[in-house]
Amino acid sequence: MHAAVGDRILVHGRTVGAAEQSGEIVEVRGENGGPPYLVRFADGHEGLIFPGSDCEVTHDRQQNNA
Repeated sequence: MHAAVGDRILVHGRTVGAAEQSGEIVEVRGENGGPPYLVRFADGHEGLIFPGSDCEVTHDRQQNNA
């Protein structure tokens, strides 16, 4: 998985009824865009994420075209 600052991450609920969480990647700490990622979630908290199969990254096309 590769990401850049400004990309969005979506963490799917792991159990039935668990809500999805979304956030913005504010720092990439791995090499060449790899994890871990520091993420600011929609509710304002920040956390260090090592994404697994329950995560999706969407890239900010405007940033990549600049």
